[in-house]
Amino acid sequence: MQDQTPRSIFRRNLLKGIGIGGALGALGALPLRAQDGGPADTIPNVDDAPKAHTETAAQQVPFHGPHQAGITTPRPANGIFAAFDVVVASLEDFERMMRLLTQRAEFLAAGGLIAARDPKLPPADSGLLGPVISPDNLTITVGLGDSLFERHDWLAGLKPARLQRMTQFPNDALDPEICHGDLSIQLCANLQDTCIYALRDIVKNLSEFLVLRWMIEGFVPPVLPATDGSTPSARNFLGFRDGSANPDANDAALMDRLVWTRGPDEPDWAHGGSYQAVRVIRNFVERWDRTPLSEQERIFGRTKISGAPLDAPGATEHDAPNYAADPEGMVIPPDSHIRLANPRDPASDRNLILRRPFNYSRGALKNGQLDQGLLFICYQADLEAGFIAVQNRLNGEPLEEYIKPVGGGYFFALPGIGPGDYLGSSLVTAARRS
Repeated sequence: MQDQTPRSIFRRNLLKGIGIGGALGALGALPLRAQDGGPADTIPNVDDAPKAHTETAAQQVPFHGPHQAGITTPRPANGIFAAFDVVVASLEDFERMMRLLTQRAEFLAAGGLIAARDPKLPPADSGLLGPVISPDNLTITVGLGDSLFERHDWLAGLKPARLQRMTQFPNDALDPEICHGDLSIQLCANLQDTCIYALRDIVKNLSEFLVLRWMIEGFVPPVLPATDGSTPSARNFLGFRDGSANPDANDAALMDRLVWTRGPDEPDWAHGGSYQAVRVIRNFVERWDRTPLSEQERIFGRTKISGAPLDAPGATEHDAPNYAADPEGMVIPPDSHIRLANPRDPASDRNLILRRPFNYSRGALKNGQLDQGLLFICYQADLEAGFIAVQNRLNGEPLEEYIKPVGGGYFFALPGIGPGDYLGSSLVTAARRS
């Protein structure tokens, strides 16, 4: 007797379908294969990996130089910010940690072949990127937090002049689980797997010294070039361009004034570093998406599509608003984000900061809302004159109805180094002399 179970009936019907539809499918596939001009196995399959690009994989940012990479370096599409607690008992331990961290960072930034090991031992790496590591535009930027200097006597008197613990601003709702840290690492690369691989490598090889405190993954949406070949600023999760009024990172003299630490008030070892301000800013995207466009634009002071200031809607995002012609703020409101952040007067010129943010998306909250926002990162030569001054001007702005800073911290990005040196060597030398 023929099997009449539901499973067998389904199987017979499926085979009949394959007999007819499968033959038609095969006939229909023949022109495609002939058109492709290649064997059947060259046609992409569902389980094939997305194609990588040799050109971008080979892109390399020099690790050595007077300043660390990843600050004025062009921002790639992906990033991770990670903060660590440091476990060291002496200056010698700290030196060993920084030497090892530098070694790993140098290798990761340059790429290369992963050495084979005895299979009885754990593998040399995670294997995430295969046997050969591509540089992929990776930058690894290391900073030190206020707590590291405050906790260790052998660093007494050597803390950068304006390094401090991040305090809460009026609109903040800081989560201690994603705040502060002894050491920060900013990872940036073309692909997120490159950042993840580098983070896992550092966690694996420096487990004696570093305990991961918190991390946020971020990304920058790629943008098609404009008709003139220029690339506009990327958009944040509120849909506005983020970076329109950023200082020109290619202007070395401007960066010397705004970004790199210098002067007699800073310890000699810290010259050439930069203050790093990091803020995890949640966006209330559901509320924002229900807000009229005209209100959104007045909150920012810019048009949403082009990023042009409201007083010149036909201009570009890089054209400066003319506040002198609108003293009462009838066109660009006095409490708009761009007008508060940068009043464009002589006094506020010293408050300029170099912004290098990423968007982040971390799933959903328990209330069913999306956990999306901005991983805000900026660099400046003076933390108080830079980010802190700007944020104090922004306190109470209308945008606060739609955003909530929930984490972050302040760190000091170490000066760069030359070949054969290690990150933090100038600090270790100064500590031995003190």
